Parts: sequence; C-alpha cells; structure tokens
Amino acid sequence: MAAFNKINAFVENLAEKVHNLGADQLVVALTAAANAPVATNSVLADLTQISYTNLSSRNVTTSSSSQTSGTYSLVLADLTLTASGGSVGPFRYIALYNDTPTSPADPLIGWYDYGSDLTLADGESLTIDFSASGAITIA
Repeated sequence: MAAFNKINAFVENLAEKVHNLGADQLVVALTAAANAPVATNSVLADLTQISYTNLSSRNVTTSSSSQTSGTYSLVLADLTLTASGGSVGPFRYIALYNDTPTSPADPLIGWYDYGSDLTLADGESLTIDFSASGAITIA
C-alpha cells in the first residue's frame, strides 16, 4: 500500500479530544483522481466520494491501540473491499476518517494514493493492507 498522508487538522483534533482511536469507528472513503484529498481538508464533507452502491462494508477494525515507552501505535486489520452486483469506481484515493465524533462530524485522519484510477468489476476485490506495525504511530 502507498504511504500514509496525514490530514493537518488530525493533529489538532487529537489534542482537543475529538478522537478516541482505540474505540471510535474508523471508515474508509474512496475518491476519484479529480477529487484528490489534500492535507488542508478537515472533514469528510470536504471530499467528493464515489458511489458505494455495489461495495461491501468500508468499516475498519481496530486490532490494537496502545503505547510502549512513549510511542503510540494504532494497528488496523486489513480491509477487503468487494464489488457485488455491479462495478465500483473509478477511484484513486483511499481516505481514512473517524465516523464517531459529531463535532466536527466525520473528521479526516489521512489518505493513501493508489497511484492510478481503479475500477472494481462485479466480484473483484481490493485489500487495503494497513501496516502490521501500526497504521498510525505517534512518538
């Protein structure tokens, strides 16, 4: 998977108790190349998402949220997105956001760039491979 790109507002949201990364529901959003996320976006409403009509669940499972010797690590289970009943896409960017907070609603955390547009045909899958050592590390 491509490198993680942090949303600038994520840092402030951490400091101001918007996120509880160990308990909140994280979700991925998909956007096309023409609607690329940028570091200055702050909430999901800033992005133009693709249609999810034929897509499996986008909810991410948190495997662990812990710190050791002052370094925090959020480990997320890999997520497999599957098209069923028709195609999904095209999309290029996979944004990670927190679906739990209401103020601000759906704050963005960061995004990954797939590198080119991708369309999943009916029955095809894409696995989002979050790092086994931690999708997010704060030292």
